[in-house]
Amino acid sequence: MKPTLVTRTVMLTAAVLVVFLSVTLVYSQTSGKTRRTADGHPDLSGTWAFGIDLPPTGVTKVVDGQVIRSRVDQSARHAINNDVPGALPWTKAPSYKPEFQEKVKHLEANESKLDGVFYCGRPGVPRIGSPRKIVQLPNEMIFLYEDISGDPYRIIPMDGRKHNTKANPSYYGDAVGHWEKDILVVDTTNFVEDTWFGEDGYFHSGKLHVIERLWLTPDNNLVYQVTVDDPGVLTGPWTNFPHLIKPSTELLEESPPCKDDDGSRLLNLDHHLQR
Repeated sequence: MKPTLVTRTVMLTAAVLVVFLSVTLVYSQTSGKTRRTADGHPDLSGTWAFGIDLPPTGVTKVVDGQVIRSRVDQSARHAINNDVPGALPWTKAPSYKPEFQEKVKHLEANESKLDGVFYCGRPGVPRIGSPRKIVQLPNEMIFLYEDISGDPYRIIPMDGRKHNTKANPSYYGDAVGHWEKDILVVDTTNFVEDTWFGEDGYFHSGKLHVIERLWLTPDNNLVYQVTVDDPGVLTGPWTNFPHLIKPSTELLEESPPCKDDDGSRLLNLDHHLQR
């Protein structure tokens, strides 16, 4: 049976539509248009490059009594960016109240012995950094991480709820999220005091309050910026530099079991800068 004119017209129209949609999809991924979900919010879902900052001189370690220095390829990892559209003004370091400044110096000078992350301690927020993978759902965001202490995850409610004032303090706190235009804002409180919110001895009190901001650039890279407030020990809020994070095709790997004596294997001659 030969196709009728109507059938041929429908088939041609369908073929043109498929080609049009394919071209539109490719164009939207490369033309500077922000990816969006069905509800209109930026689509942050995906796997993102693992963040780590290493000295430009390379990594120094001792092997069989010999000092070995090697460089690490960080081309796919995110770096400090001074000029990122939408970023808040930032400063290099938090400002501690005078009575706590000596404690910070002591912790920083003895970080290899006192920093719990080298001995299976959980890093907490915001020290855990940007998520390696984001699963975006209408009423919640799921953040997945890779860390030497394990493979933590966070579930961020997006349904308008308030903080749970009855929840016990925890390493990753009580988080709630909301959108401010195209920026995802994650507001977290109720932390235990065991963690540091950054290297260099940045300890905190139970009054720690963390605001994480995540958004997409026009070319669909992820930006992650954190503001920390702790009226218990800081003179005022501190906003860290924005990280510009590239998409990644690397699969998340299960972290090896952590042992209490791993600190000696993680540390080397360059102190804590080599993490």
